[in-house]
Amino acid sequence: MTHAIHPSLAVVLAGFVACAALVGSGCRPNEEGDAMTAPSEPNTEDPQSQPPAPDAAPNDAGAGGDASGDTAVATFAAGCFWGVEARFRNVPGVVDTEVGYTGGHTERPTYKQVCTGTTGHAEAVRVTYDPDEVAYEALLDAFWNMHNPTTANRQGPDVGSQYRSAIFFHTPAQEAAARESKAALRASGRWGEKPIVTQIEPAGPFWRAEAYHQRYLEKQGLDTCGT
Repeated sequence: MTHAIHPSLAVVLAGFVACAALVGSGCRPNEEGDAMTAPSEPNTEDPQSQPPAPDAAPNDAGAGGDASGDTAVATFAAGCFWGVEARFRNVPGVVDTEVGYTGGHTERPTYKQVCTGTTGHAEAVRVTYDPDEVAYEALLDAFWNMHNPTTANRQGPDVGSQYRSAIFFHTPAQEAAARESKAALRASGRWGEKPIVTQIEPAGPFWRAEAYHQRYLEKQGLDTCGT
């Protein structure tokens, strides 16, 4: 079955544009200045512990994950995490966001390390949301609408495994919703014959990115990477 986009998301999604960058691989030039001045030691700034395993006891958030009080957590990767974070922050019902690195094999990775594509991490956004205001399925709709899920390890000119499309589920309900949503998108024919390459995998350790990456576009007075 398909999920209708929540009316309050229509305006948000209509304004979404692809996150633009200036080069095709590695660190983006406008980030390199910051990356070169960032600490070269392992990232110890607020490293996050591993969330509950997918088979953990369900919570009251339905398809939500890692609930805290009245909120739940979802994690997505859809290219440059600056733009992805900005877009999720505009979704009604999203309480907070943070950018970081997940899905890799290196502990406490730095941005410079992730840029090499050798740590296995994806640039990701962890979304804290109120499931009474926005359903996980609506976050999935936003996710599909903010990037191209048919390009493997690439979003626009940003190339590398760190820019892959992925959904990191925190609960069995999230996994089921993600797989159903992906199947519905494939069946819709929206992307023609192109395969949907988005990975769906359990949420693992999430390493919070360096402070200068958090709400980066907001700090620059920008709405998207391209404007």
